[in-house]
Amino acid sequence: MSYEVNGKTIAATANGYLENLEDWNEDVAKVIAEAEKVTLTEKSWDVINYLRDEYLNNGGNQPNDRNIVKAMSEKWGEKIDAKALYELFPMQPSKQATKIAGLPETRRKGGY
Repeated sequence: MSYEVNGKTIAATANGYLENLEDWNEDVAKVIAEAEKVTLTEKSWDVINYLRDEYLNNGGNQPNDRNIVKAMSEKWGEKIDAKALYELFPMQPSKQATKIAGLPETRRKGGY
């Protein structure tokens, strides 16, 4: 599988995850989001940036849905639940947002 972004072919796995972290940028994220039928909002970008920061700056950490809920509750200054994340990323936030963020596929099962 691959994505076409600004005239460049970006290699991806059969499940749509980027093969190379270095290929990711916001334009790539928008193309992946479109393929996933996800509309990116400011809150979506908060989740994506959080996941990238955790992975790149915290030893490859890939937070589960519960940890994302906690982090976004703090960032947005309001108590949220998993439903709020599923409104942004309906096909399981920790996995779908990870794909859009250009990170490797997680092998973890379930959101919690």
